[in-house]
Amino acid sequence: MSRDHRKLRVFAMSDALVVDIYKATKTFPADERFGLQSQMRRAAISAASNIVEGSARRTTSEYVNFLNVANGSAAEVRYLVDLSERLGYLPPTSSEHLVLRYSDLMKGLQKLMSTLESA
Repeated sequence: MSRDHRKLRVFAMSDALVVDIYKATKTFPADERFGLQSQMRRAAISAASNIVEGSARRTTSEYVNFLNVANGSAAEVRYLVDLSERLGYLPPTSSEHLVLRYSDLMKGLQKLMSTLESA
């Protein structure tokens, strides 16, 4: 059973956050290009792409598994944003905003998983 990921609020949130992470990490030091900058971008993309891939899976259990992976990737980005602030790569206002939005994404993913598991 294919589901349309474009209709999911959590997908819209994660997709917008990918763009915001790319913008936020654009000014990172050159020596972080293959380190923190790259890891943050990959984890942000992972959160969104796992929602997409899970939506295309046939069973609900597979779908929930991919949503769980997306949730883990969102948690990773949330940590890396906080770390980036502590390292001085992100201003506190940007960091706080991104952390809050990733927390909201994670809450949405957890709610979606709970709903699917109880159906």
